[in-house]
Amino acid sequence: MNSFLFDALARIVGSRWVKHRRGELATYSMDGLPTHEAIPGVVVMPGSPHEVRELVRLLHLIQVPFVARGAGTGLSGGALAEEDAVLITLTRLNRILRVDGVRRRASVEPGVVNARLSEAVAPLGLQYVPDPSSQAACTIGGNVAENAGGPHCLKYGVTTNHIVSLEVVLPDGSVTRLGSEQGEPWGPDLVGLFVGSEGMFGIATEITVRLEQMPESVRTMLADFTTVRAASEAVSSIISAGIVPAALEMMDQACVAAVEASIYAAGYPTDAAAVLLVELDGQSEAVGGEAQTVENILLESGARAVRSASALGDRARLWQGRKKAFGAMGRIAPDLAVQDAVVPRSALPGIMDRIEEIRKQYRLTISNVFHAGDGNLHPNISFDRRDPATAARVQLACRDIMAACVAAGGSITGEHGVGSDKLDYMPWIFDAETLGAMRAVRRVFDPAERANPGKVVPVHACREWHAVKSARA
Repeated sequence: MNSFLFDALARIVGSRWVKHRRGELATYSMDGLPTHEAIPGVVVMPGSPHEVRELVRLLHLIQVPFVARGAGTGLSGGALAEEDAVLITLTRLNRILRVDGVRRRASVEPGVVNARLSEAVAPLGLQYVPDPSSQAACTIGGNVAENAGGPHCLKYGVTTNHIVSLEVVLPDGSVTRLGSEQGEPWGPDLVGLFVGSEGMFGIATEITVRLEQMPESVRTMLADFTTVRAASEAVSSIISAGIVPAALEMMDQACVAAVEASIYAAGYPTDAAAVLLVELDGQSEAVGGEAQTVENILLESGARAVRSASALGDRARLWQGRKKAFGAMGRIAPDLAVQDAVVPRSALPGIMDRIEEIRKQYRLTISNVFHAGDGNLHPNISFDRRDPATAARVQLACRDIMAACVAAGGSITGEHGVGSDKLDYMPWIFDAETLGAMRAVRRVFDPAERANPGKVVPVHACREWHAVKSARA
């Protein structure tokens, strides 16, 4: 990083959009996860796809690594750049390019905020379904990089199920288009490969998404339980009954207490050990019948009460506490480590018990709010990272939680990605051969591995790494 590079970047985007002073760079030293920090060498903010291409081409010619970044709401340390890398921030590319209400398609730039897209297409009776909790701030480009989910992914799927084509700047500066606006891949599903690649394959500059018709009827239900185990078992009972809710979310008592003590209070009972939010949507008659069945299951499973809402305002109030839960937890402590793992639904009761044991063992404050319907857990640890001893206990607790989820037949991430946070856990679920195959795929797109270097695939655990070590020995 030197003045020659800064000047070259400024010639492409303008000096206003190149940040290299220490105070400016500090803003980009973390994403939404406070346990990882890195100061980039320089931050550059392109304002058009052409500028993105020119930046990447320049960095390719001088062999400088780069990291693409959206709004920085990610929770895996995936959008961090080290001092030898350029951080390309894409928030200025925020235009909705085209909306086709008949074919239910929209094309957007990567910096478009998730919630803004649904707001823009709502007058057409359409919606963009993936709805991460950070949807008021996170960008579509970041959602593509992480294959983000959200409460409604239980029924509708995660981001990859809603992307039909991508215009991509590859790490050598060339441009290619993946997929087709018809949504049918011609040959290998390269869109499916790119979505969730966490910035290792290049930068998406145009994203065409599939829109969904707004349902005729929506019913949101809130049930409260005296034990977490009873709430967990109710989740399995609902799915076993053949009902797939649009969303099925759980919050434990610690999370409910934080929400109800904040400006986001939604009227949840603070003496409940856990609450379940169940949302059903579809044709009015079908929703009415399913709602009655679900209410019966909840009560038979031990729910003390079940509240139901169908009016938009009433449903929004029930959802408010869940959607703003992470913000409410900000009142508990300066920092919040949001973890992300997946277990089979049948394993939920045991895993919740194990998380409670870990909380006591490490003397930490842990709140749970998660996508119970698909077993995607989010244990949230409130702490102060300025206390080294506490920060160390947080790291150990996160590791133990991940180990418990893997032992239960689960995975280390459901929607937040691997990034740098879960790099060391990858060998727990993939052998050296598989990790080597992942790295080989990465090299097809980026032979020099300059795009988001050091993330996702732990090189030291790959097959070829072991082969090199053996040869040297």
